[in-house]
Amino acid sequence: MQKYFIVLLIIFTWPLHIHCQVDSLSPKKITERKIYVATGASALTIGSLVSLNQAWYAAYNTGQFHFFNDNAEWLQMDKVGHTWTNYQLARLMMGTFKWAGYSKKQQLLYGGSIGFAYMTCIEVMDGFSKGWGFSWGDEMVNAIGSAMAVAQYASWDRQKIQIKFSYASSGLAKYNPSLLGKNASTQILKDYNGQTYWLTCNPFDFIKTQNKFPKWLNIALGYNASGMLGAIQNKILIYDEHGSPITFNRERHFLFSLDVDLSRIKTKSRILQKVFSVVNILKFPAPAVDFAQHGIKFHYLYY
Repeated sequence: MQKYFIVLLIIFTWPLHIHCQVDSLSPKKITERKIYVATGASALTIGSLVSLNQAWYAAYNTGQFHFFNDNAEWLQMDKVGHTWTNYQLARLMMGTFKWAGYSKKQQLLYGGSIGFAYMTCIEVMDGFSKGWGFSWGDEMVNAIGSAMAVAQYASWDRQKIQIKFSYASSGLAKYNPSLLGKNASTQILKDYNGQTYWLTCNPFDFIKTQNKFPKWLNIALGYNASGMLGAIQNKILIYDEHGSPITFNRERHFLFSLDVDLSRIKTKSRILQKVFSVVNILKFPAPAVDFAQHGIKFHYLYY
């Protein structure tokens, strides 16, 4: 659900995904940009919340607000996903307000808070929904994601440490499609087994000495969990073709890999600048070392 909004936001901000100089713009042009951002952001936010409520939450509305503790579910993969979502929302919106000519303080205040406010609205709708509830765990990681983007932009004017996403089909959705997704598009959102989240940065961004390490090449630390057919435990009984039971071990994976920061690849093409900025929310496929509960594994290409 959160990733769908990221896609909508990327579509809305597609013309803006370039480095822009607003100092050379006329006051009239800046005003036009501010109107575009204000009306577009309001329409996208309100329209998506109303549509989401009618298409999804209305069928589960209990009329009674309640809390729900889901911190132990999915080996915390959903919590990391919330962090990624809010980080990307804050990053994209701050860039959008910069494009519109707002001051840096306004970029941090408005751009950095819109995504968090939006996700809080969704959390409140969860609070009125049967089967869910308002999760303080979700709200906490929402705040962490937004704060990571805001703090870096406030301190460094850019994102030295990025949170990225990658996905590869786990093959487990077929055993519980109602929870893990019935097709490829829903599995990307719902099958936590196939998702990996990454912290990626160039180590020499934090070292003042001169070096020749490529500025576009990052190291990446990833987190993934596997073997999950249910939120807390695997209650579904699965048998192979011979009638023998199949079991899946629920385990965490910590990964080390390399990544490419596409935003730091120089190009004169404005189209490529836009493409690189959008695609940069995803981790670049690369070899990886997988540190799991049941041993260490090397992946020639991990995504």
